[in-house]
Amino acid sequence: MSRPLCPRCQRPLSHCLCALIPSLNSRTRVLILQHPSEVKHALNTARLAALGLSNAELCVGERFDELATLLNPPGYRSVLLFPGEGATVLQTQGGVELPVQLVVPDGTWRKASKLLHVNPELAALPRVCLPAGGESRYRLRKAPKEGALSTIEAIAQALELIDAPQQFGELLKPFEALIEGQIAAMGEETFQRNHL
Repeated sequence: MSRPLCPRCQRPLSHCLCALIPSLNSRTRVLILQHPSEVKHALNTARLAALGLSNAELCVGERFDELATLLNPPGYRSVLLFPGEGATVLQTQGGVELPVQLVVPDGTWRKASKLLHVNPELAALPRVCLPAGGESRYRLRKAPKEGALSTIEAIAQALELIDAPQQFGELLKPFEALIEGQIAAMGEETFQRNHL
């Protein structure tokens, strides 16, 4: 028998994170395109990010029929947060240019790459990436490469650059609580043995 889930954060009611989820405003709009395989993942950080940002939208799928509409919201210019050839390193934005819609594919590297492959309009967006040297607090998953971050960490870091001087550290509170809860559930000894 499955445990009852919180309808908002999708965590078991006994481990609901809603009290920790902020409601942050941002000039930048965030569009998260989540691969379906991530929806039921215990550490669904994309959902937490979307819940914590008032100017964010989470769409689940592999092929997005309404992608042209999603990528062209009035008053925003879309950029894809995804490293790779031709990606511009994000820097603090100054001034008056059109606000950004940060498009973030969510999934393993393989699944996120597939989202780009099966959605050519997505792959055609100007790409941005985070500066080198970012360190993940995601202590439960082995990073596939140096500097790899969870979706929520990447979004928070990107927003702090684009919407500077506004801070988005509060967005990470439910994420950190989720990790601490997972470590507590597995026991310190198991965590030390398998994840350090």
